[in-house]
Amino acid sequence: MNVHEYQGKSVLKQYGVTVPNGHVAFTVDEAVEAAQKLGGDLWVVKAQIHAGGRGKAGGVKLARSIDEVRQHATEILGKILVTHQTGPEGKEVKRLLIEEGCPIEKEYYIGVVIDRATGQVVMMGSEEGGMEIEEVAANTPEKIFKEYIDPAVGMLPFQARRLAYNINIPKDKVNQAAKFMLGLYKAFVEKDCSLAEINPLVTTKDGRVMALDAKLNFDSNALYRQKDIVALRDLDEEDMKEIEASKYDLNYIALDGNIGCMVNGAGLAMATMDIIKHYNGDPANFLDVGGGATTEKVREAFKIILSDEKVEGIFVNIFGGIMKCDVIAAGVVEAAKQIGLDRPLVVRLEGTNVELGKSILNESGLDIVTADSMADGAQKIVELVKNR
Repeated sequence: MNVHEYQGKSVLKQYGVTVPNGHVAFTVDEAVEAAQKLGGDLWVVKAQIHAGGRGKAGGVKLARSIDEVRQHATEILGKILVTHQTGPEGKEVKRLLIEEGCPIEKEYYIGVVIDRATGQVVMMGSEEGGMEIEEVAANTPEKIFKEYIDPAVGMLPFQARRLAYNINIPKDKVNQAAKFMLGLYKAFVEKDCSLAEINPLVTTKDGRVMALDAKLNFDSNALYRQKDIVALRDLDEEDMKEIEASKYDLNYIALDGNIGCMVNGAGLAMATMDIIKHYNGDPANFLDVGGGATTEKVREAFKIILSDEKVEGIFVNIFGGIMKCDVIAAGVVEAAKQIGLDRPLVVRLEGTNVELGKSILNESGLDIVTADSMADGAQKIVELVKNR
């Protein structure tokens, strides 16, 4: 789960991480009021969307007067921002963050992720702040330093200081930077983050070390114990089909293709997408109905796939272990009859109650094409979609 920058900064403040003073605004008048409340003579007007690259897309503006705050807020609110993370369709800006301007001295990068290879949290730092960290890794990897953190003891003060020294934080600010990093690590662990990225971390001419930007992502599997984080969810930033899927505990991710997929098991779902691509098709989604799906769950999954206008055909690929083939078949038939099946449908069933499942499909009276294998099913749906 993602949150907006201002929400992430609010979480970090609880852990002693220094961030600029700022207020969220949903209208131009609120933006002006926020700037007046902050005072000073320099403000930053920032678009709030769940995507990086906002500055390059014109979503971050400096304002040196209240009139400029009003002007920038008017320009940005309602604008469709297209960045490298939004895709060509972009995202509409529905809220702004108005922040105090800061006398920046130097920009740095700090990021926290889980290293799957070591099973540890790793904090990365670089003195090349403000840039895409992927570019730094590709062009100057020697400028990225890492501290691997033992989960039994957590991040130790000497590790934070060592990282601060390695990325050339000024000596008089090392202890302050170390405190910042320790707070960031604590927030990452206690709030079940999957990513905490501060780009840039800045030192200021008035002696502060602060997060000028903040991106926090949270592990969706841990949200049941993070009620305060769930409350920050912005449904306007999410795909409506993914929102609907979450209501039925379906693992669904929308993609750009035209062949809808319904599969049980994440590994099989990924393999299904791969084999569709192998036969020159394009999957429209990742959808794992799970091992214990009910007829209702399957029905809703099928409806979600059909609600995608890009979908021109559907491939149902089920291996019945815990999940029984007849349950899948009943759900597919029920959904197809309710909605009205107007696109090619290929179903491959294998495993528990497979013959009963095939009988349900064959006796449904619907135009359903059965497949003998995953490869056979992928070939059939790709051909059917091409020949529509």
